[in-house]
Amino acid sequence: MNAAAITLLLEDLLEADFSFRKVGPTAALLATLSEDEQSFLLTWIKRIASTNLEVAWQFARRAPELIGRMDRRLMEAWAVGACDTYDRQGLRPALQVLEEADHYAERQLEMTAGVLFEDVAGVLGNFVRGLSGRPLRLEQGDSIYTDTEKIYLPGVIARFPVTADNFQLAKAAVALLWAQARFGTFHADLAVACEDFPEPRRALAQLHGLETLRLSARLARELPGLHREMERLKQQLGEGLPPGWEAIARRLAQPEAALEDSLVLLGDALRLPDFVPWCYQGELRPEAVAAAFAARRDKEKARLRVKLAELLEEKRGPRGPDQARRSPEKDPPEFAAEIDDEEGRLDMEITLDGAPIAPPDDVKALLSSVYLDFGEIPPEYLVPAGDGEYDPSLLGEQSADPDSVWQGTYHEEGALFYPEWDMGREHYRKNWCVVREKDVPQVHDGFYRETLEKHAGLVKHLRKSFEAMRDENRLLKRQVDGDEVDIDALVEALADAKDGSEMSDRLFVRQHRAERNIAVAFMVDMSGSTRGWINEAEREALVLLCEALERLGDRYAIYGFSGVTRKRCELFRIKTFAEPYGDEVKARISGIRAQEYTRMGFAIRHLSKLLNEVDAATKVLITLSDGRPDDYFDGYRGKYGIEDTRMALLEARRSGVHPFCITIDREARDYLPHMYGAARYIILDDVRQLPFKVSDIYRRLTR
Repeated sequence: MNAAAITLLLEDLLEADFSFRKVGPTAALLATLSEDEQSFLLTWIKRIASTNLEVAWQFARRAPELIGRMDRRLMEAWAVGACDTYDRQGLRPALQVLEEADHYAERQLEMTAGVLFEDVAGVLGNFVRGLSGRPLRLEQGDSIYTDTEKIYLPGVIARFPVTADNFQLAKAAVALLWAQARFGTFHADLAVACEDFPEPRRALAQLHGLETLRLSARLARELPGLHREMERLKQQLGEGLPPGWEAIARRLAQPEAALEDSLVLLGDALRLPDFVPWCYQGELRPEAVAAAFAARRDKEKARLRVKLAELLEEKRGPRGPDQARRSPEKDPPEFAAEIDDEEGRLDMEITLDGAPIAPPDDVKALLSSVYLDFGEIPPEYLVPAGDGEYDPSLLGEQSADPDSVWQGTYHEEGALFYPEWDMGREHYRKNWCVVREKDVPQVHDGFYRETLEKHAGLVKHLRKSFEAMRDENRLLKRQVDGDEVDIDALVEALADAKDGSEMSDRLFVRQHRAERNIAVAFMVDMSGSTRGWINEAEREALVLLCEALERLGDRYAIYGFSGVTRKRCELFRIKTFAEPYGDEVKARISGIRAQEYTRMGFAIRHLSKLLNEVDAATKVLITLSDGRPDDYFDGYRGKYGIEDTRMALLEARRSGVHPFCITIDREARDYLPHMYGAARYIILDDVRQLPFKVSDIYRRLTR
């Protein structure tokens, strides 16, 4: 393209007639580039312009001089980084990112081979959950460290030119941080232990080196495969022991080595060269550990003592109304903890007056956490709580009221965050939708009973129909034995015998009871447009479905969805997978009421996540809706919302979830085939058909 053609294109993309941007000089620079370079930059200018015209203009001015010396993937990261910064912080910080293009060039290794926290957090989170000890959550931070509650990793890890090695480095760092919490690094206050030395900061660094040696040896015994990878990474970087550290390393490699050994050896280590941190070592932050311990200590003591009081009441029986409270002096209960901490296992048992009792999982978790903090269970933790001894606020996490968070200044405390697909940018907006789960208010009226009376004949038919589905048999062909001869298999076997081939012995058919292993999530539109007939039909359909599904035995959940803009995306719990169908669920179905708008992408992503947490062979997501994706004047209305919903459905299918839509929108043929595919939706002409059709549709989807 020549300069004149590029000028016209830029004037259109950047709305130069209204902004008075002088695009001529930039067009002249673009005209000097190759066709491929022009196409690349003009495409990105167009994509950024869908987010903000000023950001796109500044990118257009800088990009022509950079494309010759900047990797394409790096330029894409630069552009996306500017857009993401605009989303989170506004225009000025986004323009600052564009001014820092040279900084992106310096970080080329990170952008091309580094692993991003958001990409590895899920995998490494599952990895650390499979290890013993206190559950540790992964969060993004400014460095590699742990506070004994969370493991922090930086946004990008890029010490190696190969992505696989950087992932192994992240995994090794997570393993070492887990080992610090699991094997006693924080049984003492490390800052206090180092403060009497002339150089406390150097003492802490040397102590960190000692603990790294001890824990690396422990990991060699606990996770030998990973330890070999850790050694390989060190060799690639030329890392090893400083001179004079060999004897210390041998002593700390002994199976019985503990933190006390590292503290004893600290004086010797201070006379040796500095221990240069290994690549996966991270940092020690005693102040963060102390803060986490202080927040945890009183709560865990209170919870454990209350749980022990409950166990005592359960074992000795409840007191009658006239029965005096037992005197602790006359009948003192004696709880003791038995700890198995051999070969990496951590198992907790308790005894009451010398007799073993099986503690619930929550008591085991509390005992394990206390043991990790102290290396033992302090005796005062094993004394059952007395009546009114503790503030109830210590006994559980206090969560914010999901409604009060919207009052006054907006904040995102306690929310979940989901991305959203921006069709103009052709990229996700990261952490864009602020999502909260809420309970539907229970309404104890006559709706459930009236629905069953209104549709008594249909309910009877559905129950029989779904019971038949439960008892369906499947015909298995080509079996070694069975009830009848498989004619097709016999014909093939006779033909084989005639031409001299070996004749198969799989010549029978038999009936086999089909085992259903299905999980279904119903996603119910609770937008304002469902008021009236639609809301009533949705509630009636859910009552009939639940009655039928209870006969079938499939696992199912029901959630409503609605919201106002990306900052108030709400999912309404009607029934979770783990919850039985009882009076509370019936009252929530009765309490379903129309809310706000129909932003759909976040709901599909969240329910797909919940479905994928269920162990089922078949996972289905069924949407009940009355119209297209829509929201309150924030750009979601129209094609943007349709494309985000379509992308969320593609993500669901890639994860193994089968989506289907039941809608009463007569204009849905304009957009549903694009969103769901030709065979993954049905349009009902009359909302009153919904209670009659939804169960039949379910049968067809899950056969």
